[in-house]
Amino acid sequence: MALQSRAEAQERFTWNFTDIYPSDAAWEEACAAAGRELEEIPALAGTLGESPERMKAALDAVYAAQEHVERVYLYAMLRKNTDNGDPTYQSLAGRATNLLVRLSTVCAFVQPEILSIPQERLREMMQSPSLAGYRHMLEDADRSRDYTLDGKSEKLLAMLSDAAGTASECFDMLSEVDMTFPDITGEDGRPAALTHGTFGVFRESGDQRVRREAFEVYFGEYKKYIHTFAAMYAGSVKTDNFYTRVRGYASSCERALFADNAPVGVYDGLIRSVHAALPTMRRYLALRRRVLGLDELNMYDLYCPMVPGADMKIPYGQAQELVRRATAPLGAEYAALLDRAFGERWIDVYENRGKTTGAYSCGVYGVHPYVLLNYTDTLDDAFTLAHELGHAMHSYLSDRAQDYPNHDYRILVAEVASTVNEVLLSEYLLSVETDPHRRAYILNHFLEGFRTTVFRQTLFAEFEREAHDLEMQGTPLTAEVLCGIYRRLNQQYYEGAVVNELQDIEWARIPHFYNAFYVWKYATGFCSAVSIADRILHRGGAADYLRFLSTGGSDYPLEELKIAGVDLTRPDTVDAALGVFDRALGELETLLDHPA
Repeated sequence: MALQSRAEAQERFTWNFTDIYPSDAAWEEACAAAGRELEEIPALAGTLGESPERMKAALDAVYAAQEHVERVYLYAMLRKNTDNGDPTYQSLAGRATNLLVRLSTVCAFVQPEILSIPQERLREMMQSPSLAGYRHMLEDADRSRDYTLDGKSEKLLAMLSDAAGTASECFDMLSEVDMTFPDITGEDGRPAALTHGTFGVFRESGDQRVRREAFEVYFGEYKKYIHTFAAMYAGSVKTDNFYTRVRGYASSCERALFADNAPVGVYDGLIRSVHAALPTMRRYLALRRRVLGLDELNMYDLYCPMVPGADMKIPYGQAQELVRRATAPLGAEYAALLDRAFGERWIDVYENRGKTTGAYSCGVYGVHPYVLLNYTDTLDDAFTLAHELGHAMHSYLSDRAQDYPNHDYRILVAEVASTVNEVLLSEYLLSVETDPHRRAYILNHFLEGFRTTVFRQTLFAEFEREAHDLEMQGTPLTAEVLCGIYRRLNQQYYEGAVVNELQDIEWARIPHFYNAFYVWKYATGFCSAVSIADRILHRGGAADYLRFLSTGGSDYPLEELKIAGVDLTRPDTVDAALGVFDRALGELETLLDHPA
């Protein structure tokens, strides 16, 4: 059946853009006004250090321009995402992107100028009531003073930033554009196209022959270029370590975590806790091997569901009700916001030709969040709805509670609210589901989330740490060295599975490695969410959690999480979450090894 066009989509399942601007003509007016605001910004350079009042006036103007440009950009981007082939919104998005670049350029003086103010004078200015709304931003800037160079050096580093992204751009071009994959033989015996997208489908196939062939062909292509991928990744690591040396950090890991004001001990603590839980992972792999009836478990056997698809067709209306019931412990206000999201067209629900794939939530400050779905009535889609609405409620509550400079939460906490909703949905489904097969299906879904988000991302985190440390010590990051690190980690994390030579090169396909020390946040976010959901359900933690959702970017992530009862500087949160993994595995073992 052919996909519907955008014009054929039912209005009630599409976004209401008039909440941002009543018309494209109104957008044109806002775009022109934002451009005029940007013309006024350069005149503010040199005024920030004159007095608290002059600094406030300058920062007010800068952030007002940023807010207005951002809204202009988001309207165009969201419009385009509903039909990327629409030339009208292609044009608007291009113009909005240019406006965003102008904003970045004219505001580039702000941070260096703040740091040019002598520290004692800046701290004195920060105590002024007039700068109360900017205090956290100014404290954060002041904190980076020891790692900030003189103006000329900073300008040189800024000039280098575009070239510094070359390794990542080369990775994208080689992996996403130049590389192609031969067809494989599908489950029906006919040729099937292998792409980055279909590889994920094939590795979940119930036919091991299909899984193995997709794995061998896909990674076989990466193997052809493995020395090129090694050179690109080594270049990225060298760039990271260059900035680390120049700015005077002890390691690239420390430099990356500094932005969130997180100690390296949090990173190391995650790895220690996951290592301690590896015996439970071995039990999980052994169960997978038994249930799939395999003599040996290969790495290409890790993604196919252990439980054949339970008959869990979940239409969109039913998914809405499931999310309402699952999040009921969060109280009436949260429920009312969900009803607004469902009733006021905050959600673009179904696929149409040209629509952006996947799912996301996008906050629009002063309006409300916009959630994109491509809903197909599956259990995974219901979890995606819960996930994206978690992001949306985080954005809405933070936007309502915080002024614009403090509304945007950081990546370290970004996945917490979304995963809390997923955990609450899992717990709700398990609380009402009595059919053993369907319970096993839900548990399998939950445990796979743990394996791929906590264990797998922590393995990635170890790989990044070791690669950067070796390069810093002078060890060339050749393909042999990188594959050796990856093999040893896979053998450690997946003891009991067969780790073959092709698995050694999986690191070469991970784009996140070009944004160093990012993936560990997925693992800590998941563990934090499991802990928070348990606190909500069993220890009356809903009020604290809602306070956390309203903090936006007004404090550092670790301090914000403490409001919700999570202290990532201690091992308790990760250890407790891994205990949940152990208990859920125990129930799944009972259901699958001793079916009723």
